[in-house]
Amino acid sequence: MFIPFFENLRKAQLPVSLREYLTFLEALRAGLATYDVEGFYYLARAAMVKDERHIDRFDRAFAASFEGLEQIGAEQVLEAVDLPEEWLRRMAEKHLSDEEKREIEALGGFDKLMETLQERLKEQDSRHQGGNKWIGTAGTSPFGAYGYNPEGVRIGQAESRHRRAVKVWDKREFRNLDDSVELGTRNIKVALKRLRQWARDGAHQELDLDGTIRATADHGYLDVKTRPERRNAVKLLLFLDVGGSMDMHIRVVEELFSAARAEFKHLEYYYFHNCLYEGVWRDNRRRRDQQTATWDVLHTYGPDYKCIFVGDASMSPYEIAYPGGANEHWNAESGQAWLERARAQWPDHLWINPVPERHWQYTQSIAMIRQIFDDRMVPMTLEGIDRGMRELAR
Repeated sequence: MFIPFFENLRKAQLPVSLREYLTFLEALRAGLATYDVEGFYYLARAAMVKDERHIDRFDRAFAASFEGLEQIGAEQVLEAVDLPEEWLRRMAEKHLSDEEKREIEALGGFDKLMETLQERLKEQDSRHQGGNKWIGTAGTSPFGAYGYNPEGVRIGQAESRHRRAVKVWDKREFRNLDDSVELGTRNIKVALKRLRQWARDGAHQELDLDGTIRATADHGYLDVKTRPERRNAVKLLLFLDVGGSMDMHIRVVEELFSAARAEFKHLEYYYFHNCLYEGVWRDNRRRRDQQTATWDVLHTYGPDYKCIFVGDASMSPYEIAYPGGANEHWNAESGQAWLERARAQWPDHLWINPVPERHWQYTQSIAMIRQIFDDRMVPMTLEGIDRGMRELAR
């Protein structure tokens, strides 16, 4: 039954052999991942992946092979084994009607929300579920997971459900973008080539081998010909938003990233989450302990770089406008302050948004980013990228 999985891994160009496949089957026979989808995933990855650069390809092959695995045989599993309460707690999620959701009011702003959370942390001394006040699960409290509140702090939840949290305090894992992705990148490369209008420098000369051969054959003696050196003089700095709501756009961003790596000799890139703050990183698996100070990036790359931000700009407005509004950490300065510094350092800048342009009007944070960037935001379509390249090439 796992042969199609093995074939998908090979199609994804993972260097797996029968040895890895047999090791995987032996681990399954030993019962190392029974009735545990997450454990099965990590077991398969440990057996099949020998280089962390291939994790993204493994994830895609795994998803294609086992889509819907969590729903398969649910009744049989429940009959066969006594599942721990922790496995079943999500079944207690409370699904509210639209009318019930409208009856729940926000606490009244970010400052009040954070103040109330501090009070709850001091007062609460046990686990809570299904309520409207304490930090818990499946209720209408503004603090916790797997419930609903129009403006809350998400704590201990695997992923966004209603996209109403104004702050998330979880340790989530983001993945690096695979710059080897080639499918669908050809037209993006064509659009990016508009940035290479400065490729003919003219200040340096190089040997024109074909011209020298022709001239020597015509004249009967060595006649060396030169021509202006062709080289890619464009310097490009990419800031790539990863994680959260960007997960649904990861394929098209990978295509853009792969095309940019292929087209530009002078390319630097950094990752960020939602908005630019005091730190960025090169490797998402080490983003907590190997960050680069944004001030260092501002002081390293001169104003001759073309700066492009890639992100959906979809977040809580507090993440842009307020100190302390960032997800996962406390930012001393607002995201807007850092974005304005970036714009000042790199006058040729652009924001590329994978969200369809017709939907931008419905998200407040997108409007805020567009205003900060003086409307220099384009959609991640071929027309949008072409429009953005024309803007940067002025």
